[in-house]
Amino acid sequence: MSTLFHPLRVKAIEPDTHEAVIVSFEVPPALREVFGFTQGQYLTLRHDIDGQDLRRSYSICAGLDDGELRVGVRKVRGGVFSNWINAHLQPGDSLQVMAPQGRFFVPIEPEAARHHVGIAGGSGITPILSIMKTVLAREPKSRFTLIYGNRQLQSTMFKEEIEDLKNRYMTRLVLQHVFSDEHTDSPLGFGVMNREKIGEFLASVVPAAQIDHVYVCGPFQMNDEAEAALLAAGVPEDRIHIERFGVALPSASQVGAVVHEAQPGDAKQARVTIVRDGLQREITYTEGQPSILDAASAAGLEVPFSCTSGVCGTCRAKCVDGEVRMERNFALDKNEVAAGFVLTCQAHPLTERVTLSFDER
Repeated sequence: MSTLFHPLRVKAIEPDTHEAVIVSFEVPPALREVFGFTQGQYLTLRHDIDGQDLRRSYSICAGLDDGELRVGVRKVRGGVFSNWINAHLQPGDSLQVMAPQGRFFVPIEPEAARHHVGIAGGSGITPILSIMKTVLAREPKSRFTLIYGNRQLQSTMFKEEIEDLKNRYMTRLVLQHVFSDEHTDSPLGFGVMNREKIGEFLASVVPAAQIDHVYVCGPFQMNDEAEAALLAAGVPEDRIHIERFGVALPSASQVGAVVHEAQPGDAKQARVTIVRDGLQREITYTEGQPSILDAASAAGLEVPFSCTSGVCGTCRAKCVDGEVRMERNFALDKNEVAAGFVLTCQAHPLTERVTLSFDER
């Protein structure tokens, strides 16, 4: 998979809500293979905004059969990139775009008869919409239940597209909106998407024993509470798939692990070999640098990254020699960590020699 950026022209920008737009890209024939995606993946966009070289990741909202490459972008308070896209990006403009990435999906099985469940909050619907559309189109014996939390109907992203899907797949798609600021006819439809509310759904609408795979994406707290509710209801851990947006505030137990100061056991100085696109480059990491990613960037290497907060996973690489530690990790599961994958934006060498490969992704 390529970790290079490619210029793509903006094909269209469609208003979705008063604070969100859908951006479609033109993909030239020479790049169609590069930008082939799997449902639930995301794109990393890059652009110079007011003299800043900024990168942000946005989830693909298209299904595999839509024939388009689209992302949904909601304004974020203080979010330079998302606000710029909503206010200034125009059709015909060009953005630097990295090939699709992400592991927030389960392979499609055309003959399977499975029950997929989506638990979405706010803009977390974006990758789940891609998954839902693809499952309904390509697993004709499967069904999908979507529990979708928002403040109110007016702020609900993709509401018309989701209603169209409900009308098209009336017997296979169950849709339940939950509004925190707007009462509905159903008690289940009002409230906050916390552990208790999600537990109510698991006790009535979607019994845990009937769930084959569940996809969770929304604010950090919602993700954590949904996971707790699912586990408490008896959903096996390997059937729970979580995609995180944004950066969580560290808890009291995490504060000491989030700072950049050197920790006992860190190498005072390390030679780090970076492997990318078949090429090797050696850099020097010195104790106290924010991360291996920062050391690589300071040495002039062009390496993939986006959030630099341990959330998106764009900077994921495999440690094939030596040892490193991560300050925090919200993107890799325990199997990936056990296999040697690390987030380079959170990585510090523990040994004097380390080799990280961006080619083993």
